[in-house]
Amino acid sequence: MKQPIIELTDLTKRYGEHTAVDGLTLTVNRGEIFGLLGPNGAGKSTTILMMLGLAEPTSGSVFVCGINSTRQPILVKRKVGYLPDDVGFYEDMTGLENLLYTARLNGLSRVQAEERAEKLLERVGLREAARKKAGTYSRGMRQRLGLADVLIKQPEVIILDEPTLGIDPEGVREFLQLIQALSRDEGITVLLSSHHLHQVQQICDRVGLFVGGRMLAEGDIHSLSRQLFSKEPVVIETQVSPASPALIDKLRQIDGVSRVEQDGEKLAVHCLKDVTAVISRTIVESDAALLHLTQKEYGLDEIYHRYFEGRGAS
Repeated sequence: MKQPIIELTDLTKRYGEHTAVDGLTLTVNRGEIFGLLGPNGAGKSTTILMMLGLAEPTSGSVFVCGINSTRQPILVKRKVGYLPDDVGFYEDMTGLENLLYTARLNGLSRVQAEERAEKLLERVGLREAARKKAGTYSRGMRQRLGLADVLIKQPEVIILDEPTLGIDPEGVREFLQLIQALSRDEGITVLLSSHHLHQVQQICDRVGLFVGGRMLAEGDIHSLSRQLFSKEPVVIETQVSPASPALIDKLRQIDGVSRVEQDGEKLAVHCLKDVTAVISRTIVESDAALLHLTQKEYGLDEIYHRYFEGRGAS
C-alpha cells in the first residue's frame, strides 16, 4: 500500500507581484524516486525551500514525514537530507573530518559517528580519499561526499537539487546508480530536482513537469506517454524489403492503423491500438522480407516537448 511522505496542497509562494510557485498540489510516496523536472527559474528550488521550512508559503500547506514544514522546520530537518547543486565543506578538513563534524552536530556519539562515516565513505566510493582534504576533491567527489553528509543522520527523505551539474558523464552515471541503490536497499524516498531529462528518466519512478511555478503534468513515463499521445498511442517501427506501395496500402487498411510514414525501407505505422501481430502477418503474407519490427516507446524528451507544443504553450 502506498504511503504518502511528502504532501503539498495548493502551495503558493509570491514575492511581491511575482508568483514563484502557483497552487502546487503533489504527493510523493514513501520509497519512490520522484523527479521534479523543469527549466531553470521554474520554481523548483523555491518549492524545495518550502519543504525544508526555509521559506514560508504565501498560502497552502506542506507536510514532510507527517510534519508541517512551516510550523516545525527543525523537526523536518531531522528527517530530511538536502543536497544542493554546490555543496560547501571545510576545505582544510578531510572528507572524514567533515562527516564527523556533521555527525556530531546531529547528536551522534563519537563512536557512532566514526562507524557510520566510515561505512558511508565506503558506500559512496570515497574510502581511498577519506583522509584527503576536501579542498582537493573534484566536483564529482564533492557531490559524493555531499551525499554521505546528507545520509549521516539517516534521513527518511533526501532532496537533491540539480546534483549532477558539472560532473563528467561517467561520474553522473555512477552517481545516479548510487541514488537508485540507496532508494532500493534502504527504502529512502528521493526527490530529484533537475532540468536534465535523460537523467530523470533513468532513475525516477514518476516525474512532474514543472514550469512557471505550476505542475503541468505528473505520472510515470508510460502514463504520461498515453496521456499526451492518446490519438496515436502506439507506433510500430519496422524495416521491410521491398517497401512497395502495395504493401503500404495494405498496412493503411488494417483496423486500428491511422497512418504510415515511409523513409526508404523503414516504416513507422501509427496506430490507435496495438496491432503488432496483424502488421507483421500482413508484411510476411505480402512476400516482403521483415528485417526489423519493434514497438516504439516514447521517451521523456518527446513527452516534454510534445507537452509544451500543445498544452504547455497555451
